[in-house]
Amino acid sequence: MKLSLAGGSLLLFGLSVVVWVMLTLFESTWVGISLTAERVFTFLLLVLPAVMGAVLGATSLVRKDEHTWLAAAGLALNTLFATFHLMVILFAG
Repeated sequence: MKLSLAGGSLLLFGLSVVVWVMLTLFESTWVGISLTAERVFTFLLLVLPAVMGAVLGATSLVRKDEHTWLAAAGLALNTLFATFHLMVILFAG
């Protein structure tokens, strides 16, 4: 079974959400870690997959694949997720 670019985009969004929930549930284990390490982990685990998902969604839209609405949804959701967590890292974190 071949996964389309739009499907991959939504899959990466789902993965980002699952990782976000897991990090939130097990946040108490991060007590002894430095702020810099926490920012790096947050970037690698939350922002980077969402950016890759946004790129896959944009690529699917440019190629005009058959599931345009999936690609647009993946692009929008991944962009919002990545932007939000990047702002958290830069300003709150």
